Amino acid sequence: MVSRARPGVGVVRTYLDAMVARDWDALAACLTPDVVRLGPYGDDYHGIDEYVPFLTRTLESLDGYVMRVDRVSAVGNDVVFAELSETVTVDGSRLETPEALVFDLAPDGRIARVAIFLRRSFIPD
Repeated sequence: MVSRARPGVGVVRTYLDAMVARDWDALAACLTPDVVRLGPYGDDYHGIDEYVPFLTRTLESLDGYVMRVDRVSAVGNDVVFAELSETVTVDGSRLETPEALVFDLAPDGRIARVAIFLRRSFIPD
């Protein structure tokens, strides 16, 4: 069977899997040294030396973290979109946040830019 996966989908899936597994070395290997992360609250990070420690601190502090990836799709060879939700426990309740992420890829296939867009946060039934 011929694979229909578009270039870039693999590196984004590896990045997301590494985030959930808290495998920071595998996650960092997916990024360019000058990666830019544009956060949903204006919390931007520039460079792998800022971004990976931010992710480490953030995810290590979240209670009951779960990520559900709904789809990952490539547009051309250098842009990948991911639709997902992240759920955490806040004050004893589960808080789910649906998100869309846009990944720009460098010519070598690594992630050069991540932009994060939130739909909304809510407490599921």
